[in-house]
Amino acid sequence: MFAKKKETPAKLALTPLEPQRAATPQPAQPQPAPAPARPKPASLIAQGLTIRGDVVGDLEVHLDCVVLGDVKVGKLIVGPNARIEGSIVAQAMEIHGLVIGAVTAQSVRLYGTARVDGDITHEQLAMEPGAEFQGRSLKFRRPTPAPQPGQPAPAAQAQAPTAPPTPPSASQTPYNHSAH
Repeated sequence: MFAKKKETPAKLALTPLEPQRAATPQPAQPQPAPAPARPKPASLIAQGLTIRGDVVGDLEVHLDCVVLGDVKVGKLIVGPNARIEGSIVAQAMEIHGLVIGAVTAQSVRLYGTARVDGDITHEQLAMEPGAEFQGRSLKFRRPTPAPQPGQPAPAAQAQAPTAPPTPPSASQTPYNHSAH
């Protein structure tokens, strides 16, 4: 009734490699230029999802959901149905929905449906009519590099004459608690 069939080895789908020819050297052929890196598509998190925790990455992210936590990504698009409750840090940001928390990005754009309740730290800020923003707009300033040891001071500081030290005034002298 049940008979065991003889197993036959499976046929190879690939042909074996040819042996290398070492007799004649081939002239060097120019390597083709590598293809330019294609931009990676944005990660989309759609409406109807709630994330409790942080969202972190270097890529472009399009959020159209609820995020209860901090967001730190390369580029962020906050969709019109999104609500983010936490701080956001990104290189560039487009906001169409609701953000409750501090926002930090080089470039921030608030569209007509955007509502932001928190401070925005930025280099560039654009707002369309209808956008609501309650908080402070803080200009992002890059820190000036500290002088390296062994390097000369900047010219403005090197040429400034130094004034002799002045003794502190009575209001600047700390009060001495010792008994007289």
